[in-house]
Amino acid sequence: MTELVFAQTDGAPGAPLVFTFHGTGGSETQFHGLARQILPEAHVISPRGDVSEGGMNRYFRRTGEGVYDMADLARRTDAMAEFLIAAQKRVGANRVIGIGYSNGANIAASVAFDHPGIFSDLVLMHPLIPWTPAPQPGLAGTRILLTAGERDPICPAPQTKSLSHYLADQGAKVSEHWHKGGHELVQSEIEELRSFLTTH
Repeated sequence: MTELVFAQTDGAPGAPLVFTFHGTGGSETQFHGLARQILPEAHVISPRGDVSEGGMNRYFRRTGEGVYDMADLARRTDAMAEFLIAAQKRVGANRVIGIGYSNGANIAASVAFDHPGIFSDLVLMHPLIPWTPAPQPGLAGTRILLTAGERDPICPAPQTKSLSHYLADQGAKVSEHWHKGGHELVQSEIEELRSFLTTH
């Protein structure tokens, strides 16, 4: 696998470390500035997905809408976890926050399922997890915000609800925010994200 391209902004000593993960077709700049706006003191690192789907950046391969190449996802989940762990050691932050949208939420969630010690706080905006993850007691106590659209054609509401129930069953501290629309991000989600990150 190729070396990940990423954006990095150094923060204040002892400040949280925020990782941001873009949606399909996005880049390392999609949420980098937003994280800095919400937590100006934070260290922010934003990796770019290293899979190209018709020229669009993604974090792992898929064979169709909602149909994932699970072997590729497993490989890239482990590679991303290595990248995140190395970055966390380099920065030395105690509070590590993940913010992901769509495909970015999916890779962040996959990392959390397999490597639950990385994130203390996780924001999953419009995730789609079309499989049942194995039990993961290591998620107990992790703060997780799920945001979603009630009419999202890409991430159906029942699957988001199933993910929420799974996370709660593992002992994670889960909160949800829903809007009336589809797969788009709306202002109420950004405000919920802001509230979640600044309340600790």
